[in-house]
Amino acid sequence: MPDSLHLEVADFEHDVLTGIYSEETGKPQPLRFTVSVRMKPLRHYDAETSLDESKNYMDLKFAASEALPEGVHFKLIEAVADHVCETLFLQDRRVEAVTVKIVKLAIAEAGEKIGITLHRERRE
Repeated sequence: MPDSLHLEVADFEHDVLTGIYSEETGKPQPLRFTVSVRMKPLRHYDAETSLDESKNYMDLKFAASEALPEGVHFKLIEAVADHVCETLFLQDRRVEAVTVKIVKLAIAEAGEKIGITLHRERRE
């Protein structure tokens, strides 16, 4: 199996306009995101390796927060996850795959985690 590098930002929250029910529309819902990307790594990293040789972790968080279009209501959280994947693929050609996990915090009744995980491979 070839080497791979996985970068991840886990369990951060961001409010997103999403949902299909009347009580969900028109107001943002808190979502918990975990975003990871797979990249082809360098053959070796040393103490002097620059950030340009990897990816800034904050790009992952940006794709699931500020990069979401303001004022757009996503009916499904699957569409939110898809947008995050596409943003990361467009940001950096070195990203080979993206996994986005989203938990809808507002619908939990007893601390359960209700949500989806979407995994996308780069399509060329």
